[in-house]
Amino acid sequence: MLVNAKEMLNKAYEGGYGIGQFNINNLEWTKAILEACQEKNTAVILGVSEGAMKYMGGFNTVAKMVEGLDKDLNITIPVALHLDHGSYDGAKKALEAGFTSIMFDGSHFPIEENIEKTKEIVELAHAKNISVEAEVGGIGGEEDGVISNGELADPKECKQVADLGVDFLAAGIGNIHGVYPEDWKGLNFERLEEIKEAVGKLPLVLHGGTGIPEEQVKKAIERGVSKININTECQIVFTEATRKYFEENKDKEKKGFDPRKVLKPGFEAIKDKVREKVDFFGGENSADK
Repeated sequence: MLVNAKEMLNKAYEGGYGIGQFNINNLEWTKAILEACQEKNTAVILGVSEGAMKYMGGFNTVAKMVEGLDKDLNITIPVALHLDHGSYDGAKKALEAGFTSIMFDGSHFPIEENIEKTKEIVELAHAKNISVEAEVGGIGGEEDGVISNGELADPKECKQVADLGVDFLAAGIGNIHGVYPEDWKGLNFERLEEIKEAVGKLPLVLHGGTGIPEEQVKKAIERGVSKININTECQIVFTEATRKYFEENKDKEKKGFDPRKVLKPGFEAIKDKVREKVDFFGGENSADK
């Protein structure tokens, strides 16, 4: 059932576990994530970047696809359809298309402009019972053309944005999108503690979840991170499984060129990865909590 993400993340915060945001890139991706999370009985957030949105056809196409799969697969767990790193215009489009949660990423604006735009989006979204994620301090790497070196968010700025009524907050603590470089310094837990103290009991978001050592992720969850974003890991295992299919010449066996057969190994690899992450985040059976 499609819901906003506020309640599931508040429960995760109070329960000391994490909810995964797994980004979707096509129908197979979406179906694999929904099935895996239904099996694990965990709430889930389906993240969609504007780049993936464009690839799949647009806001309305994605919203209807997710609504249809949720219904036809008899999904009973809470599911939030979430715009990931949304622009100002993209956030408004998602509000109209049927998304149940949005992220407005104003981190690349001066803090005054970030606050002004975030405040407007919060008012528009909450009027429709849609949850809002905001960002302070750019997350490292590149996300749909927005590039950052991985800033450390200013706790005072985090409080200013939190006070606007956002439902959860992404704050830079040295995390990076994509594959982490060998010289990465790790998460800055001192800054995380300062941010948590500034914003109180507000669920925090860890972007760039792929590649962060497990002990650091667990430590972050213990310190108020309730939402962990995963995309790159699913892309990697999907690609590896698909490559293996062709290397073993499966496409030349009994109509192995059928797209449904070609995509199946990658589909199963995503399911395995999602199940693994749900266990690691401690979210199994959280839908009953």
